[in-house]
Amino acid sequence: MSDFINPVERAAAWWHSIEEYLPGMLESCAIVVELTAAVIILSWICGLVAALGKTSTHPVLRWPCEFYIWFIRGTPTLIQIFIVYFGIPQLGLRLSPFTAGVVALGVSSGAYVAEIVRGGLSAIPKGQTESAIAIGMSARQCLQYIVLPQVVRIILPPITNEAVTTLKNTSLLSTITIVELTLKSEMIISYTFRPFDFYIIAAILYLAMTTSLMSTATWIEGRLARRY
Repeated sequence: MSDFINPVERAAAWWHSIEEYLPGMLESCAIVVELTAAVIILSWICGLVAALGKTSTHPVLRWPCEFYIWFIRGTPTLIQIFIVYFGIPQLGLRLSPFTAGVVALGVSSGAYVAEIVRGGLSAIPKGQTESAIAIGMSARQCLQYIVLPQVVRIILPPITNEAVTTLKNTSLLSTITIVELTLKSEMIISYTFRPFDFYIIAAILYLAMTTSLMSTATWIEGRLARRY
């Protein structure tokens, strides 16, 4: 009797052995999406404030923003997460793992967003603003119709890359007990002893999420190109 196993039967047996764990992994993907959305919002706020502060002529505003950007870009993201989650409680402020993760990644990503925004603003020739004001446009109209559309188109590709990096960096939050996709995969692997299978599945799920994010950004970029 031959020991040959039909490839279809082999694939069906493999699928049957992992399908019971997929719902839990998909639930952890929802946590990744929630984390990413919250971090992106916070990073844009921090980045905009830091970019405006760094371009300010007032040293009181400029120096703290320059220090923030310098410190964040020069230290590992994982260390920043540990400072927020393990260090801040020593000062009397306790944060949940989810909140600490959002704060740490949001502040970390904000430094890179600040440089992206600053680069976008500096790419707009000052002559355009001066010309707009000379023909009677207000500062708000100049910002809305002249500066902002150009800045958005300039910074959209790098800001998308930063958003994708943010999504992938949520895997670091497994170190502070947030059961996102990476930690969920490790938990499954700990009692199935099948690291190859479940790390591959986790990689595919991350790839699906990042691809969706990049596709959305490409669609927005196309809409802006047609509009302006």
